[in-house]
Amino acid sequence: MTTQARVVRFAAPGGPEVLKLETVAIADPGPGEILVRNKAIGLNYQDVYQRSGLYPLPLPSGVGTEAAGVVERIGPDVRDVKVGDRVAYAGGAIGAYADLRLVPADRVVKLPDGMPEEQAAAMMLKAMTVEYLLSRCYPLKAGEFALFYAASGGVGLFAGQWGRHIGAKMIGVAAGAEKCRRAKDNGYAEVIDRTTEDVVARVKAITGGAGVPVVYDSVGKSTFDASLKCLKPRGYFVSFGTTTGAPPPIEAATLQKLGSLYFTRPTLVTYIAAREELVASANAVFDLWRKGVLNVTIGQRYALADAAKAHADLEAGRTIGSSVLIP
Repeated sequence: MTTQARVVRFAAPGGPEVLKLETVAIADPGPGEILVRNKAIGLNYQDVYQRSGLYPLPLPSGVGTEAAGVVERIGPDVRDVKVGDRVAYAGGAIGAYADLRLVPADRVVKLPDGMPEEQAAAMMLKAMTVEYLLSRCYPLKAGEFALFYAASGGVGLFAGQWGRHIGAKMIGVAAGAEKCRRAKDNGYAEVIDRTTEDVVARVKAITGGAGVPVVYDSVGKSTFDASLKCLKPRGYFVSFGTTTGAPPPIEAATLQKLGSLYFTRPTLVTYIAAREELVASANAVFDLWRKGVLNVTIGQRYALADAAKAHADLEAGRTIGSSVLIP
């Protein structure tokens, strides 16, 4: 039996206007698959990379990797999920911009009681990103400084909250007084306004000239040099995004001369590749949500048909916190 689903797809890479809402037929779940009716879909900057061609995909293609919803059907060999379960998924196969979707059962997690689907879709990928960045990529410790770019964005706000919880001294970078205020309210000890302040000079002043042991940089090309200069000797440069373009190549000798620095380009997909890693990361996020440590800011809601506008707003920096699409 086939089912009709509304899906956002694109036939060629380009601007937000290439996104089109289509109706497609999807088959019954196969072995190990479940059919999920998405109630809310997470909007993430990697979705822009997919659509623009920065992350090349076989075309035509869907968009998005994060959503939360309810299981409508299960395929053969599915044991841990049943019809009616509320589930969420993030970081897997592309195609989350849809009202109905087939998903591998081993890539979903059950939602905690009381967690709305909107909140799950707004936080799971972003907060799991923060979990692996602060807990596993560079295990941030209490009392340590850390510099985090885009501090008022979806990932940035969770980073501020998580860092405050573990006792780190978070330094955020944001654009404009309102975004700086929001970052400060969400756990950052200091916030640098990149539109009016010199980031390197402020970091040096805050740290007494020492620099920070780690920089978490989601911006890419435009902040690359400044990020390196903010690090103390043997510091870690964690480049996990490219909102202004890919960071330039770097010579090994440069890392040596700037203080025996470490450079890494991680991705969530690698850190939740194993089922047990996915579950552990999600559980860490859900635990801090239950405790009130992580608070979800849904700044924008868009209809599924308005995915192009959502992308345009995200790229233009008009969004605050997390955004969700509602099928």
